[in-house]
Amino acid sequence: MRLQKYLATCGVASRRKCEAYIIEGKVAVNGEVVQTLGTKVEAGDSVTFCGKAISLEEEHVYYMLHKPVGYVTTVQDEKQRQTVLDLIDDDMHRVYPVGRLDYNTSGLLLLTNDGELTYGLTHPKHHVNKCYEVKVKGQLSEDAKKMLKCGVLLDGKLTYPAKVKVLRKGEKSTTFLLTIHEGRNRQVRRMCEGVGYPVLSLKRISVGKLTLGELEVGQYR
Repeated sequence: MRLQKYLATCGVASRRKCEAYIIEGKVAVNGEVVQTLGTKVEAGDSVTFCGKAISLEEEHVYYMLHKPVGYVTTVQDEKQRQTVLDLIDDDMHRVYPVGRLDYNTSGLLLLTNDGELTYGLTHPKHHVNKCYEVKVKGQLSEDAKKMLKCGVLLDGKLTYPAKVKVLRKGEKSTTFLLTIHEGRNRQVRRMCEGVGYPVLSLKRISVGKLTLGELEVGQYR
């Protein structure tokens, strides 16, 4: 098995993140630091990550969390802020977030120790839809709606076509559903700002076929 896949299967992180760890020299096989992607791991090999021995998890676990605003989507935070792992009561498994939700974004977040699933859900080639409930300042115009649907220029590259469904229009704000399958940094907020509508609140309500349903803020299942 390739080293990055082995690390992901052991629940260290997603496959792409594990590749970065290897390049950074954080992984050793049989006592030797390995920085070459694609290195094969054989049965009986000793693998360590940051000096700690790792092995295949006996059980994969999967949590759906309704992330509150005010939590960072990381395992640890250098600023000592609360992380989403503070909300999960599981001392038996080493889980990590699948993708990210911004500090000021709430909604559906998956946590697992299954690196292959994480890879399948987060790699752009798999086109897994993510739906957000977005509240923006002002009344969303038809032109802005069309731009969101067709693509917004971010960092010199158009976003993929999105789905837009307006839920409510008030005098000072508009609430709508935005469905995308990419995962660029702060993508939804930047898309809305790019068409002239700053985001007031943002909540992810579904990933693929999984939906928040009646799951309360801060709770998980």
